[in-house]
Amino acid sequence: MNSVRLRRCFNTALSIITASLSYDTNEIVLKEAFGQYGEITGVKVICDHKSGRSKGYGFVRFTAESAASIALQKMDGQLLDGRNIRVHYAHKG
Repeated sequence: MNSVRLRRCFNTALSIITASLSYDTNEIVLKEAFGQYGEITGVKVICDHKSGRSKGYGFVRFTAESAASIALQKMDGQLLDGRNIRVHYAHKG
């Protein structure tokens, strides 16, 4: 998925960006961790295109703004795969 399409898919109040992820955290782990707060329509861990290794951040898109808000409040600073993650709303850039 190119960066323009990624920004279009994930830039709303329904989307959050997760930072400080472990390099071992994949999309399945992210979906399981955030899925407890509401229905998810998309998850993407950003990886280096050459090595395939995670860059340490990703996006989660919810079906409802309220679910995204709760997930942000509950998950920011929490431990996931051995790292305290940071969670913010995804913004247009």
